[in-house]
Amino acid sequence: MATQDFKRRGVLLVLSSPSGAGKTAISQALLAREDMLEMSVSVTTRPMRPNEVDGQDYRFIDTGRFERLVKRGDLLEHATVFGHRYGTPRGPVESTLSSGRDVLFDIDWQGTQQLAQHAPDDVVSIFVLPPSMTELGRRLESRAQDSAEVVASRMARAADEISHWAEYNYVIVNQDFDQSVADAQTILHAERLRRKRRTDLVPFVRELTADD
Repeated sequence: MATQDFKRRGVLLVLSSPSGAGKTAISQALLAREDMLEMSVSVTTRPMRPNEVDGQDYRFIDTGRFERLVKRGDLLEHATVFGHRYGTPRGPVESTLSSGRDVLFDIDWQGTQQLAQHAPDDVVSIFVLPPSMTELGRRLESRAQDSAEVVASRMARAADEISHWAEYNYVIVNQDFDQSVADAQTILHAERLRRKRRTDLVPFVRELTADD
C-alpha cells in the first residue's frame, strides 16, 4: 500500500471572526487553492442579497422550514445572527467527510461550539483577529455594503465575538492577507496528517510489520 493512497476522514475546518476581520476572504482563497476542500452551504432565513446565488452562497428558506429542520435534528449547528437564523445541514457534511474531503465553515462562535459538541474529533477551529479595532472599522466602512447603522452595530458586537478567541484551536492575526491564507493552509495540511484521520494506517502498519 503506497502512502499516497492512504484513505482518510475529512476535516471540518472552521473559520470565525468579527465581521470585517477577513474570514470570508481567507475562506475564498482556501477554496481556490485546495482541491479537496469545499464550502459548507448553510441554510438561512435572511433575504438573499443581489450578488448571491441560492444553493451556492446559502440555501434561503423561510422560518417555518428552518424550525422543522431544527426539530428533526437535521442541523449540525444553528444560530441567530443580527435577527436571522443560520444553520448547517447534517447530511451533506457527513457524506463529504466520509469520502475523505474537507468541509470549510464560515460561522460564528455559537455555531463553532455546537459543531464541536456534535463532531469533536472532526472540528479544527481557527479564529481570525484584525490587527486593530481601528483597522476593523476601516474595513467595514470600505466595503460600502452596509449602512452606517449596521457598521456601528457590527463594531459594537465585535468585542463580544473577539472574547471567544481562546476557545479555538488556532488564532491568525490577519495583518497580511497572503500570510494569513498560507497559515490557514499550513494548519489544514497538518490536520490532514493526524493519525486519527488516516483510516488506512492500521492495516498498513500490520502489513509493514508482518513476517514474510
